[in-house]
Amino acid sequence: MSPANMVPPARFSAQARLRALQSDIMELILDRDLEAGDALPTENELCVALGVGRNTLRESLKVLQALGVIEIRHGFGMFVAPSNFEALADGLIFRGRLSLRHHGLEALQLVDVRQALESGLIGSSMDVMTAEQLAAIEASVVRMEELAKSGETFVEADSDFHSRLFEPLNNELLLNLLGVFWKVYRKIHTEIGPGTEDLAAVAALHRNIYTAVAAGDKARASEHLAHHFDGIRRRISDAVAE
Repeated sequence: MSPANMVPPARFSAQARLRALQSDIMELILDRDLEAGDALPTENELCVALGVGRNTLRESLKVLQALGVIEIRHGFGMFVAPSNFEALADGLIFRGRLSLRHHGLEALQLVDVRQALESGLIGSSMDVMTAEQLAAIEASVVRMEELAKSGETFVEADSDFHSRLFEPLNNELLLNLLGVFWKVYRKIHTEIGPGTEDLAAVAALHRNIYTAVAAGDKARASEHLAHHFDGIRRRISDAVAE
């Protein structure tokens, strides 16, 4: 390792101590059985409980706030933050966009993860899907088809389609993660440009997914979902090659 790439031992040690303190604060939240919205101890109380100085504590608290672990309300105190996936989305968007300037590996990996989630869980969602939920999925497809005929993009209808596919599972974490991946996908889509996307063909892919779901064919639904992501993979690879 060249001298320019070496991290001074003192600085490395300070970073390690801050990471350890952040972990201690999170353990304190868990040990005290605090929930989202609950108030944390005051800075003075945390300094005593954790055996650290005020400046060191504040550095760690700022990091935990950025990570969405705590929420600092000036004049009111510190609280356990509610579920917030914005920080995760921002980080993944940055990594995906950065990778497009090199080999595109992380952008492709993000697509792989989203595909694995959707293709792997569609069967479970079909098991508990109601007729009303199925009708809502078809409504999203019809909207895409109508917009495609007019030569208009259908980003929102596409997003609704994928959300409605998995709403039957009643899994808030899953829906939040899919929302994160959708935000990442949209940013990557913007980064690589519109390309020569065949809107009618994309709408047809979604129609095929719906048809398989309506027929109760889990294997075919999973296969169509997997095929759905081939286009974005090609566009990422083409953009990197250029």
